[in-house]
Order: sequence, then C-alpha cells, then structure tokens
Amino acid sequence: MPSRAQRRPLALAAAVATAAALGATALATTTASAAEVPLSGYELTWGIKQSYRTYVTGFAAGSFTPADGASQAADNSAFTFVDGTGTYDSTAHTMDLAFQGSLKITSTAHRFEFTLSDVRFDSAAAEITADVTRDGTTTQDVPLADVTVTRSMADMATTLTEEAATVFGSASYAGAAGDPLTVVQKKESQTPTPTPTATQTETASPEPTATPSATPSTTPSATPSASATTSPSPSAEPSTEPSPAPAAGDIVDGTLGWGVKQSFRTYVVNGVAKGTITTSDGASQAANNGAFTFVDATGTYDTDNDTLSAAFKGAVTFKGHEENGGEYGLDLTLSGLEVSLDGGSGELTADVTSLGKTSKDVVLAELDAKTDDLKAKDDVITLDDVKATLTAAGGEAFGGFYSAGAELDPVDVRVALSEDADLPGSGGDDDGGQGTTGGSGTTGGVTGGTGSTTGGVTGGLAATGSDVPAAALGTAAALTVAAGAGVVLAMRRRRTQA
Repeated sequence: MPSRAQRRPLALAAAVATAAALGATALATTTASAAEVPLSGYELTWGIKQSYRTYVTGFAAGSFTPADGASQAADNSAFTFVDGTGTYDSTAHTMDLAFQGSLKITSTAHRFEFTLSDVRFDSAAAEITADVTRDGTTTQDVPLADVTVTRSMADMATTLTEEAATVFGSASYAGAAGDPLTVVQKKESQTPTPTPTATQTETASPEPTATPSATPSTTPSATPSASATTSPSPSAEPSTEPSPAPAAGDIVDGTLGWGVKQSFRTYVVNGVAKGTITTSDGASQAANNGAFTFVDATGTYDTDNDTLSAAFKGAVTFKGHEENGGEYGLDLTLSGLEVSLDGGSGELTADVTSLGKTSKDVVLAELDAKTDDLKAKDDVITLDDVKATLTAAGGEAFGGFYSAGAELDPVDVRVALSEDADLPGSGGDDDGGQGTTGGSGTTGGVTGGTGSTTGGVTGGLAATGSDVPAAALGTAAALTVAAGAGVVLAMRRRRTQA
C-alpha cells in the first residue's frame, strides 16, 4: 500500500480534476495573480465507518451525540457537519473548507469518551481532519481519512489513516476503507467573487461555476463557451451524458470485499498457528492483517427481478502450524469466489483447496443483504455489509474450526454495469486499505461475550461481528490455543484420510 506521502501527488491530481466543474471558460481565463475565492454554505456528510458505528452502539453499549449544528441520520447512519466556509484557489483549483458541529462518541462498556470538532476538508491534501478532545486535552487537525477527490464531490471514497486507527481504537482501521464522503453547497455564498474566473452561483457543485446559470449541479459545467449564457451548449457535452445501463445485462467489472473471519485471520497470523496469509491472481489484503479484495467481476444482473450473479478473480491462502521443514498442518486456499443474490438472499461459493485437495463450488456462506431491492446508481450496484453465515460445508472447509451458523465477516459487493461506470475502491487493496468490508479486527482471537462454545469457537465472538477495537478484546488466550489445536487435529485427520 502506498504511504500517505506517496498518495499525495495522486490525490492532488484528483483534486485538480475538480477544476472541470468550473468550466472550460474559467480554465482558459488566467489572471496575473492567484485568486482566493471565499466559499460558504457547504455541508459535509461522512459516517466514519459503518461497522464502527455498529460496534459503538452495539457491543460497546455506547452512543453518538452530535452538537453545535451537527446531526446524525436515522438508523445510526452518517453524520453531517454544516456551515462550511473556506476558500477556493482558482489557480490551483483546490478548496479548503472548515465545518461547524461536534460529535461526542462514548461507551459505557469499554469506558471511552472523546469528541470530534472543527472537521475540515482539504482537496489539495485530499484529506479529512478534525480536532480530537479526550480527557480534557485537544489535539488539533488530526488527519482521519485520505479522500479520493472526484469532480462531483459526492460519495468520494475514503481511506482511514493510522491516526484514525488510534482515535477509534483499532489498529486494523489504518488503511481500511471508511464510509463515502459527500461535500455539497447548500446555501449560496454571500461574498461576491473577486474575479470573473469564479462567478457566484447557487449550485450544489463544490466550487463556483464559470457561467452564472440556474442549471442544477447534476448538469456538467465544463462548457467550452466564453459567453455568459444561462444554459450550456448542447453540442459541448454529448459524451458526458452516457445512456444508463439497461435493467438487465452483463456485469462489466466489480470487486468483492470480504475478510473471511477476523478471528481466523488473527489465529493464523498472530495466534498459535504462527502462519501467513498470502493473496494471488489479483486479490489483495488490507494493511494490518485486514480484509481481502477480489476483483474483475463477471456475471449477470437484473434490477427488475432483483437478481445478481457475479464471479471474482483472486485467491487467498492461509498457512500455519509448520512442521517437518516446510509441511503445514493448515494449508487452505479459497479461490473462484462467486456471489449470487435473489431478492436480497443468496450464497457465497468458492473453490476450496485444503492440503492439496480441491473441492469446487463449495457453498461457504448464506448471504442476507440489508435490502431485497437491487438498485443501480451511476451504473454501479453497491451492496455493503451483507450478512454472511457459515454453512455446514463451509464449516468442513475450515476443518471444523467453526460450526454451521457462525457469523463470518460481512461481504461488500460493487459491480459495474457499463464501461463508463466509475467503480469505487473496495476491500483489501482498499485503496490500500481494508475496503468496506467490516472484517478487520485487532489482535486477540476471542472475546468473553455471550453464546456457547462449540469446537473451541466461542459463540460470543461470532455475535460481536467485526472491527472490534482493542479495548473490547478479552484475555481468553487459552480458548484461542484450544481452538487452534482443534484445527490442527482436523487438518491432520483430513490429510491422513486423503
């Protein structure tokens, strides 16, 4: 994964792309000196990370309390910070905005409390920052996420930083995909603009446009006309309005984000298995033993009938319990992953190779999406945090380590329906991070929670879901050892039978 410093030139290039929203006239008009155009009336909406919100209000028995103008959407959804003000640099074509509102995050179960305030978005640095107050001490301008800046400033992909991992209490968040970020202008700026390159306009686009117009922000503003007309020339933008994909057809591309199971990854790498996890054939893994991304989706979809069938490239191999100079008691590869959904329910299948023996099209998990209504936005179907429940066949694939019914890491699916679709980053490369899968956790294999223990696997761990910060983890190392021993025995037993 590129370092944050290495990503900055790319981020700046993405920020420069926002200049297209100013129109070709603005780009062609240069002045002797740079113009800092005042901006106001903006809103920023960001959910940090969906699985983190679920953790805080669920397992951590905590809450989010927005104040000072900030708000949270219903059903524990994203947060909005308001009254954004700042400047637009008409020479560099970048913007820097600061927003009003604060967000207090507390947990009674895990005894933490801190507040985020002075949230800022800087398109030149391509990052979100905030002041973080904890135990009466405020640290200013903490970088929380890197942003893939887009022209529309809507649903921009975010990647959590190492600083964010510290703030939110989980090392696995470093490099993981955060929730998408949207920055929009809700109110017209009251400050006259100083140069004709950035005429004041009431629009939901992130920068002032070059021609005063009542055209909504959904209309591309890159109009190569030097006149101040009230509507763009139809001939200037035939290629910016591609026809939407049909209701049914072939999938062009896509990604699958899935961490398999956080406790299993921890067991392999940091537990008694003392092993490794490797990806191949295009798959990738997020930093800090995070989740995986499988790529190059092919298949079919039907949004009228709410069906989808997608196959993904890539493989992930788990090895552990090395013995006899290179032999492994655990040697498991998952490849050929496929997702099928019908009305929100479906299956996750894969080819499973264990100790050299391959089983094709094993149904690893039953899937349950949050909605049975399959919709496309900008020719992309997005399904986040699809619940995955281990099947009996999946339990056998893991050597009996987990029993049927255990909750696996949630699945994220993004498929493009046309060549023109802008497919967001997802999963293990995560934009260098973990993607939107919730599956990454921290160290430690099991927690004390509720539920029974079967085959050395605590039901309480399955119930906690994913992304459990370090403060939530117990000290049940003995259970991890017991579970590891169960896997070794199961794997060796299968090797003997083969």
